[in-house]
Amino acid sequence: MSAQAQLSAADLRPHWLVCAAMLLTVLGYNLVCHLWADELQIGIDEAQRVLIRSVLYGLAILLFPFTKLLRHILLRLNQTMPGPKTARQRYLLTIIITQALIEFVSLSGLVMFILGDGFNTLYIFSVMGVLGIFLHKPNPSEYLTIAAALSIENK
Repeated sequence: MSAQAQLSAADLRPHWLVCAAMLLTVLGYNLVCHLWADELQIGIDEAQRVLIRSVLYGLAILLFPFTKLLRHILLRLNQTMPGPKTARQRYLLTIIITQALIEFVSLSGLVMFILGDGFNTLYIFSVMGVLGIFLHKPNPSEYLTIAAALSIENK
């Protein structure tokens, strides 16, 4: 293994911890819903839940390409914008922003469960959120591209 690959693996540890925290959050939502299901659910009218669920599904579907576009823009800005931040700090901010946006999908499942939907809706939103976490996980090549662009800029 090259020194550059070892360096990038160590540099990306906080980035992976952000992803792990997001996964633990989704797991926490599901555990809380299973342990305290009766106490959590308020049970609003079915027609209102269908409307809210449809809106949340639509937002979740739109959020995936929006987050991908935002990540692309942030990666390009990380490579080109001047400033004192290191490549590691810049890429960490990109990961935090994209993971936080995707966390909205998992939160939607929790909200729907609290409003009275069953476990099926909770699981669907949770799986969509985990998929988003996987799609926006740290990529060593993206980090190395930012580091290379900043090193060229600093010369």
